[in-house]
Amino acid sequence: MAIDPMGNSCILGIWHVWICRSTRWVMACTCLVLAAGVNAESKDVLRIGSKRFTESYILGEILTATAARFAAAEHVRGLGNTAVLVAALKQGSIDLYPEYSGTIELEILHHAKPGASIAEINLELASMGLGVAVPFGFNNTYAIALAPVKAAALGIKDLSDLARHPQVRFGVSQEFLGRADGWAGLARRYALPQHPRALDHGIAYEALVAGEIDALDAYSTDAKIGKYNLAVLGDSRGYFPRYDALVLYRLDAARRHPQAWRAIEALAGRIDEASMQRMNAAS
Repeated sequence: MAIDPMGNSCILGIWHVWICRSTRWVMACTCLVLAAGVNAESKDVLRIGSKRFTESYILGEILTATAARFAAAEHVRGLGNTAVLVAALKQGSIDLYPEYSGTIELEILHHAKPGASIAEINLELASMGLGVAVPFGFNNTYAIALAPVKAAALGIKDLSDLARHPQVRFGVSQEFLGRADGWAGLARRYALPQHPRALDHGIAYEALVAGEIDALDAYSTDAKIGKYNLAVLGDSRGYFPRYDALVLYRLDAARRHPQAWRAIEALAGRIDEASMQRMNAAS
């Protein structure tokens, strides 16, 4: 991972956030960065939101620490799902947050088939006063993961194999159950007979390890995939779109905080999938 993209040691901490071993220490790292001093453009606070999972928290901390060199910045952590964050953006409760291209296309713009360019997405978002920018450099797509013993015993390697094994017990997040690119569409694409139970994303991993479920929805940068040596199933019918991580923001935020926004733009391409997975593992 590249270090200190702004060329100033006072923000070095944002690139070492992955070594923080708890949420409290992640916050402490950011506080140290903020304490280094703020050359604020105005008294207007730049509010950066995040969803309620580790990767979103980490990206929110990185964005906040980066912006804090040039503006008063606040991380509004763990607000909820996509609908909640987008409503907060439109209302002006937050100014930006880390999001994923596939989610924007399917959940916000309601595209039938993802694959639009950033320029095309921005044309549609402009009418909402929103825009996307700063692709971080990694694709965190959805995936279905199985306990390795179960996958080996049943010979399951691809999502298409699940149709022959209705006994596989799924535990998936509430958001995945309701998303346009979630369970319902997946079940139709692969003719899946299973009836999943709704579980918090974090709890689902523990339930799988404990033998309470056999499969769950995962993100490709989830640290626990490697930790538990889970079998990630192939997607031979191309159901899951790309989920390139980037910033969804209010257009007026970039105008209100031009120096902070330029610093945030410098994060583009700085985080690859391996780096994101390490940060997730260390949190």
